[in-house]
Amino acid sequence: MPDTITDRPLITGLLQPRAYEHDTRSIQLIETHISWILLTGDFAYKIKKPVDFGFLDFTTLEKRRFYCREELRLNRRFCPALYLDVVPVTGTPLHPVMDGAGPAIEYAVKMRQFKAGSLLSERAEKGLLTSDDIDGIAETVGSFHQAAEVARADSVYGEPDGIKHWSEENFEQIEPLLQDDSELQQLQRLRSWSLNEWQQKAGAMRQRKQLGFIRECHGDLHLGNIALFNGKVTPFDCIEFNEELRWIDVASEIAFVFMDLAYRGFESFSWRLLNGYLQRTGDYQGLPLLRYYLVYKALVRAKVALLGRHRDGNPSERQRIRTEYLAHAALATRYTQPAQPMLLITHGFSGSGKSFHAGRLAEEIGAIHLRSDIERKRLFGFQALDDTGSGAGGGIYTAEAGRKTYHHLAETTGTVLSAGFSVIVDAAFLKNEQRSIFQELAESLNLPMAILGFTASAPVLSGRIRLRQQQHSDASEATVEILQQQIASADPFTEQEMKRAISIDTEQEDAHAKLLGAVATYRQETA
Repeated sequence: MPDTITDRPLITGLLQPRAYEHDTRSIQLIETHISWILLTGDFAYKIKKPVDFGFLDFTTLEKRRFYCREELRLNRRFCPALYLDVVPVTGTPLHPVMDGAGPAIEYAVKMRQFKAGSLLSERAEKGLLTSDDIDGIAETVGSFHQAAEVARADSVYGEPDGIKHWSEENFEQIEPLLQDDSELQQLQRLRSWSLNEWQQKAGAMRQRKQLGFIRECHGDLHLGNIALFNGKVTPFDCIEFNEELRWIDVASEIAFVFMDLAYRGFESFSWRLLNGYLQRTGDYQGLPLLRYYLVYKALVRAKVALLGRHRDGNPSERQRIRTEYLAHAALATRYTQPAQPMLLITHGFSGSGKSFHAGRLAEEIGAIHLRSDIERKRLFGFQALDDTGSGAGGGIYTAEAGRKTYHHLAETTGTVLSAGFSVIVDAAFLKNEQRSIFQELAESLNLPMAILGFTASAPVLSGRIRLRQQQHSDASEATVEILQQQIASADPFTEQEMKRAISIDTEQEDAHAKLLGAVATYRQETA
């Protein structure tokens, strides 16, 4: 039988319960531009279409068999309990048998079928996406990236010319599918921006590879390819068909999820994800490339929408696809027009609520939340929740360690601001010399800076610290003894600093609303 069999009769046959040797419930078919997925109840079977899109080629049976095996191997990195086997389809296209005896006429990846509604894309559509889901993505993807295999220096992966190739391919494949002049003009503007950005950032791309940030990633990490499986956030369905689309910068991978959250209306969650990921990995050096990758990934999804245009001639489906394309193109355009960044530093004693409010504020205004408690530990080789065994004024909390930490924070802040992102530096900032470093940085970049002063009464500060110690759920190792030392040794604001200060009493119920309003006003005044 030829490799280019007509598959629709085969798929129709596989919708019948008799095609399976195990019990089935109502069999459902999901179709994408490259696959058919058959949901049978306990198991799902994925069959590759005999198509060639340039970036993938499934046109022969042997190729489909090979890529089924690759899909199994690669996805078991994320979820070995979900991906079970590659099985043959035997019999005939009119009377197929899944995992039967005899010559194979097709191959399928056999998976456990997860519950309906488990996809994070489905949870997003129903408004069920939670901060725990986002934190789970940050933890899972961050840990995976840190353990993923690094591309060899002599490989083709992650080279600037290759990155440019895949960006250009988006434009080449989208353009023939557009007819509206305004849409074509928008696409041309995005193409010009992408080329210019690539020219400016090619050196940074090359350096990322040298530093080991080109890794064997998932490659197609959007919310439709992440599920809650056995109660855990689980990526699946990674790219198996093209190595160059899988061996990428980890910054490109996290950009895909960031973009998809924003596209689905969860803008604040996109920033929560990014900050959670960065606090886990420390990869702030990837931020200068993030906007390039955000535009690229938005256009990947725009292209995928258009490639599905001919699957269904239904007018409502064509309109849905057009709407999806336009929304992704608009998002890509927005990423090329960032607002002026600003620098916010916190000020306050341990237990004053700096980290809580700074974290929420970062999500709400779209900023990078840089935490001194986490970065200090990272600087000295510890994880965020590690007990360093350092007493007050000792270990990683000596005066010299403090100076080293603040200079590291300033260096990282400069990188982030120069990349066009606002930063909230979350530290005590109790000394004039600490604050002056950041004032000078903001002035050197000609950017606005404000000091967010968080206050609370001494009994409340002590109570919050004791509760945090009991829960052991935060990077801070502050004790009541350290709090007393802070109160005794803090430097008052200078007259110039008072002009920059926004004071928030965190014991008030509307404290965060006042903070958000004050920052919004400050941003308008300094725009």
